[in-house]
Amino acid sequence: MRPLHEMLESSSVLLFIVFILLFVLLVFVVLIRKNGTAALIWNEIIREKITNFIMNQTKEQRILNFVLQNAVRGDPCSVLDTIDKYCSQKEWAMNVGDEKGLILDKTVEEVNPSVALELGTYCGYSAVRIARLLKAGAYLLTVEFNPEFAAIAKQMIEFAGVQDKVKLLEGPSEEIIPQLKKKYEVDTLDFVFLDHWKDRYTPDTILLQECNLLRKGSVLLADNIIFPGAPEFLNYIRNNPHFQCTNYPSHLEYMKVGDAMEKAVFLG
Repeated sequence: MRPLHEMLESSSVLLFIVFILLFVLLVFVVLIRKNGTAALIWNEIIREKITNFIMNQTKEQRILNFVLQNAVRGDPCSVLDTIDKYCSQKEWAMNVGDEKGLILDKTVEEVNPSVALELGTYCGYSAVRIARLLKAGAYLLTVEFNPEFAAIAKQMIEFAGVQDKVKLLEGPSEEIIPQLKKKYEVDTLDFVFLDHWKDRYTPDTILLQECNLLRKGSVLLADNIIFPGAPEFLNYIRNNPHFQCTNYPSHLEYMKVGDAMEKAVFLG
């Protein structure tokens, strides 16, 4: 049996370690409340990885399961509300969200597109949001690079009952955009929603022009231009005489962190 003083020393060391860990956690929680980067690190790296390990499934699968169990099949608004409820109360996720979703809704309603393109499908939230507003005969092409996200989005879109208005294209945007005219029979795009990798906003906007996919009056709407931020895109689009820009201040989805969306109308 170990001497009493050694046991006490071991207990003291253990208590000290626990105290330090609790202190670090407390500091991090305070930072989360004040800092968007810390919040994303907590939600996307620490909390999510721990939950994935414990439950043996991804966050995206949990969101889908929650929708399948709680939303009304064939009701897009019910699906959106259920996703918003999960992501605001249980686990944060990078959907456009309910607050910026209203900006997206307003823009889609103003443009009233026949052909729309979304870059970055993720779980299908914004695809459902856009598709539910499309007029008869109109459709949305949505592009997703991650095959796991694409599989989740496909089920979400079908459950919402908007699969007839949405075609999900899996692969890198820089490969799919040049194929839109010949392979997918797109003449020009009326509306483009950019919500994928932020460093792809500028090159993909340039690619859309080079492939003659924009007409006079085509509208681009870009998400997350403040947080995590797309400074290169803002510099390009605002200083380009071919675009007329409007900024919509808002907040990062499901948080109080400042963010914004940028609308750019193509002038030809």
